[in-house]
Amino acid sequence: MKRFYSHGKLLITGEYVVLDGAKALAVPTVYGQSLIVEKGDKGKLKWQSLDDNNTIWFEAAFDIQSHNILESIAFKSEQQTEVNHSIVERLLQILNAAKHLNPEFLTTGGYSVTTALEFPKFWGLGTSSTLINNIANWANVNPYQLLEATFGGSGYDIACASANSSLTYQLHTIHSDETLKPVQGDEQRSIKAVDFNPSFKNHIYFVHLNQKQNSREGIAQYRANHSNVSASVTTINAITEQMLTCHSLTAFQKLMDTHEQLISDLIKIPPIKTLLFNDFKGSIKSLGAWGGDFVMVACHENPSSYFASKCYHTILTYSEMVKN
Repeated sequence: MKRFYSHGKLLITGEYVVLDGAKALAVPTVYGQSLIVEKGDKGKLKWQSLDDNNTIWFEAAFDIQSHNILESIAFKSEQQTEVNHSIVERLLQILNAAKHLNPEFLTTGGYSVTTALEFPKFWGLGTSSTLINNIANWANVNPYQLLEATFGGSGYDIACASANSSLTYQLHTIHSDETLKPVQGDEQRSIKAVDFNPSFKNHIYFVHLNQKQNSREGIAQYRANHSNVSASVTTINAITEQMLTCHSLTAFQKLMDTHEQLISDLIKIPPIKTLLFNDFKGSIKSLGAWGGDFVMVACHENPSSYFASKCYHTILTYSEMVKN
């Protein structure tokens, strides 16, 4: 038996502009996903995915050579059947990409694979990125190359998957025809472990917005709306560094507010506090793709009753969410 494990992720600073070379602050989460590989029937790959309640949410079996689907979990509704088919296609895409990177992957024997999430799928902590990282480790391939061949994105979530502490993540870019393009090869990114453990962390909370946000759609919208971002990148870099050395809750809130307004101006979407929580006494910052998943809240008083009154009941403290 082989077991692989990857942490979930949150992007504290640099959402969207991390794609254009901004230095982002990211944290691995306490919650993650495991992948266990055991021997199975020869020529067959059986796959079973468990949610955070240890309930099967996806199950399928494939012929390793032909990729024919031998069986899959039965869903009652047509919509669920379509979702199941989409998952099968995505899983095959990842496995094929891993095999392309390592032709020796899945060549002999049979396998029984079980994945297990520690967080609800709709939380947006990295159901896909933890899977990509686990499969890359199993296949002995570069996880960033596997990400690029499948989901795409900046790769900060892959960095978090194998990290044991907070980190800064920065893509190196070059200017070409007034656009920014990532440098290719091993020098493409800088990842640095950092100590992000604020003295006022008991005043930081993470609140789920009750809906899942598609990161790929958010990136596409950013690309369609933003213009020259060089000045914004410089400002975000400064905010990231200042957050790492911040000793005051008030100063941290000001950094959150400045960051939120800057991204709002770039992507032409009002800040989430303006849209949903205009009367809240504290700071609220979107994390990752705007419009869903978790937001970061910084305030003097416990905000649980405020958010619960507005039907937002998933509220985690800093220590409950962030791995340090």
